[in-house]
Amino acid sequence: MVPYGGFWWRVLAYFIDYFIVNIGIGILGMFTGFGIGPIMSGGANADMAAGLSMLLGAGLGLVCSWLYFAVLESSPWQATVGKLAVGVIVTDMHGNRISFLRATGRYFGKILSGLLLAIGFIMVAFTERKQGLHDVLASTLVYRTRDPHEVRQIENSVFA
Repeated sequence: MVPYGGFWWRVLAYFIDYFIVNIGIGILGMFTGFGIGPIMSGGANADMAAGLSMLLGAGLGLVCSWLYFAVLESSPWQATVGKLAVGVIVTDMHGNRISFLRATGRYFGKILSGLLLAIGFIMVAFTERKQGLHDVLASTLVYRTRDPHEVRQIENSVFA
């Protein structure tokens, strides 16, 4: 039986992904000029330019982060770079690859998991199948393996 991806493996994977996403956002921000506008503009509109730049930067960060997680978790890898590094994958309840739409729901469910005093993430440590709130909402499981075929073979034999 393939074990579920536990709390600490998922935390480690998240830290790896966090650095990758933020480096990417920083590089993209340098090329797009977010943050430079308020410094260069000065004058009466500097505060408005700074606020707009911050809003656009936050929006860019959200979109980049969402696409990073949703695209990679719904890819044939079934994992982000951080998850691949620690050896965990994301599946649906039957061990199959998740769709981009389900990965998107899982990503935005993570925001809810964090807003509730991070209880949605802490659930991973205490639930039987190591599911966080975002996993429960998206009907996903995280397994401790690098080979998605291994999970599907076991799940298919259980349901056969």
